Amino acid sequence: MKTVILAGGYGSRISEESHLRPKPMIEIGMQPVLWHIMKSYSYYGHNDFVICAGYMQHVIKEYFSNYYLHRADITFDFAKNNEMTIHNNVAESWRVTVVDTGLDTMTGGRIRRIKDYVDGEAFMMTYGDGVCDLDIGGLLEFHKRHGKIATLTAIQPGGRFGVLETSEEGLIRQFAEKHIDDGGWINGGFMVLEPEVFDYIEGDSTVFERGPLERLASDGQLVAYKHKGFWQCMDTLRDKLYLDGLIGKNAAPWIKW
Repeated sequence: MKTVILAGGYGSRISEESHLRPKPMIEIGMQPVLWHIMKSYSYYGHNDFVICAGYMQHVIKEYFSNYYLHRADITFDFAKNNEMTIHNNVAESWRVTVVDTGLDTMTGGRIRRIKDYVDGEAFMMTYGDGVCDLDIGGLLEFHKRHGKIATLTAIQPGGRFGVLETSEEGLIRQFAEKHIDDGGWINGGFMVLEPEVFDYIEGDSTVFERGPLERLASDGQLVAYKHKGFWQCMDTLRDKLYLDGLIGKNAAPWIKW
């Protein structure tokens, strides 16, 4: 089963980094967040990836074309006809297809453009800027058991701000941390999609999270796999620093490999 990763947006909310590279190529723990996502899928035995590229798509292509250079020790011997020797080459059991899905294509349009690369079979799909300690095997089993066109992983993001506990008169009694269970469930990505999903996508301007998912829900063809573990998107510089900090403390829940 192929895994499709959306990696074509501008990443304007983290412009401190995204003016140099696509957001999925921004590094946390010295590796692109895209690499972390792929390692998570690979841990569960899913190694066939289709990357929906767009903005600065050449950066993603160049990264994978020189992957062994990024991961190995190398000797450059200029005295011997510019000979290059690769030591302790770290290889992944990955097959990676990078598709230029357009610069301004919306999420639904990007998915539609890779239709021919998933061979008419069910596939997994997620966003290229979020890490999670999800049991991907459990997600896939849940999807098969329910027999619907689409399954998404639902998460409850923790609140960034404290909650005020007040009296009826408005007197503040205390500040309290917002508990994760106080929030509603939202789309956390990490989806499983049947090929019928392409019938719900009209073209490049289709935002997948609006028309297609809404129509799937109204047709009774969308189910939620509720994940109460760790999930974090890398949407801003603050998010990047937070994820970097977890890796630096060896406390990154998504790193299981």
